[in-house]
Amino acid sequence: MAKYTEVNKKWNDKNEARKLYINKRSTTKNFILDLAIEDDLEQIEKYIEERRNNL
Repeated sequence: MAKYTEVNKKWNDKNEARKLYINKRSTTKNFILDLAIEDDLEQIEKYIEERRNNL
């Protein structure tokens, strides 16, 4: 088990930006699927459209 933890720590240290991206993506998905109300979803759709236009 210690070896697994060492490997994870090494990956996390080398991939801080990727780890943050994955964490935020997961948080966003869970919010949308579990907590968002209709108003939230409408605002999120606007954010998505704005983001698509800026890509």
